[in-house]
Amino acid sequence: MNTKAVRLYGKMDLRLEEFELPEIKDDEILAHVISDSLCMSSNKAAQQGENHKRVPDNVGENPVIIGHEFCGEIVKVGADWQHKFKAGDKFVIQPAHNYNGTLDAPGYSYAYCGGDATYVIIPREIMIMDCLLPYNNDVFFYGSLSEPMSCIIGAFHANYHTTAGKYVHDMGVVEGGKMALLASAGPMGIGAIDYAVHCDRRPSLLVVTDVDDGRLARAAELVSPEEAKRMGVELKYINTGKVENPVEELMNASGGEGYNDVFVFAPVAPVVEQADKILAKDGCLNFFAGPTNTEFSASLNFYNVHYKATHIVGTSGGNTDDMREAISMMEQGLINPAGMISHVGGLNSVPETTLNLNKVRAGKMLVYNNINMPMTAIADFEELGRSNKMFADLHEIVKKNNFLWCPEAEKYLLEHAEKI
Repeated sequence: MNTKAVRLYGKMDLRLEEFELPEIKDDEILAHVISDSLCMSSNKAAQQGENHKRVPDNVGENPVIIGHEFCGEIVKVGADWQHKFKAGDKFVIQPAHNYNGTLDAPGYSYAYCGGDATYVIIPREIMIMDCLLPYNNDVFFYGSLSEPMSCIIGAFHANYHTTAGKYVHDMGVVEGGKMALLASAGPMGIGAIDYAVHCDRRPSLLVVTDVDDGRLARAAELVSPEEAKRMGVELKYINTGKVENPVEELMNASGGEGYNDVFVFAPVAPVVEQADKILAKDGCLNFFAGPTNTEFSASLNFYNVHYKATHIVGTSGGNTDDMREAISMMEQGLINPAGMISHVGGLNSVPETTLNLNKVRAGKMLVYNNINMPMTAIADFEELGRSNKMFADLHEIVKKNNFLWCPEAEKYLLEHAEKI
């Protein structure tokens, strides 16, 4: 069977190609990929090429398929897995399978498995590590967003606090505590706001910062202070770019006590240092944003580390349980990660979009792998619709849904867009 896929050949070298997949082995699965959401991690892999920890050294001779936030349908199951999976099953993948401690992952390391392809071969280690997850939903883009949501969920679970008088860590954010999400009005930040307000371990106070009024206003539309109040959370949005002393402003917002949990969503040294300065006693700073600069650093107050027990953690992705939690919360309607999506496009748009992800201020870029369509902002549907009926119809659909991508829009696009 032929597949069309975006393959990485080295630094800043992505190519959309068509090639033949080999016949699957007894311990493999053939799958049809419907959607993938693009991740900044793919941009980092493209920038670093063979120097990336997950990308093979010989990627120039043996290119890999990029993309790791994908959802689709199983086409054919090898004999070893027919007791567990069947053709027609929908799936999502937890890419960080950690088989035998390896860093290999779909989207970085495999010649035949990645999110930006029409058909892929899922390798045995994904099933062995229970990372091929059933997805019981007809809406594919939610499945693609389960991976980025799992990264957020994993970060919340990775935070920890000490137990007085004991060398025991209490894992997770402080329930009923004070939380700050810094530089977090972007797509992942919006997902974190949604999760913080609707998860089962909510803070009593949630402060969200950014330096862009438009992004903050949109975040407040998607997760309003009124909705947060309904869930027992006091939610404040603050533009720290407009205040003379951001640390003082944030400390005042906390009642002068500081924050139990602080998450940093941008790899910017002043933001990290700001986070350090607003930690309460036993406060946990989670450096969520992954930098591309291997020498990235920031100053921390080690007096507070010693006497106030402040501490720092970092997470890179979630685990399988985190993804299951994301899927479950979406199925129950507790979270709606559609607010993360700002653009939609076809497989043809992936190379250029991925290479430029670090240059644009936008939300998640959603790809439908079996269509041909430029990466298009949802906000541009109305203007494009003046000369294109498909975009006009899509505008009317999202307009009814607070300008969010939605199941109806997905179904319409899959039916009407040009096939690749």
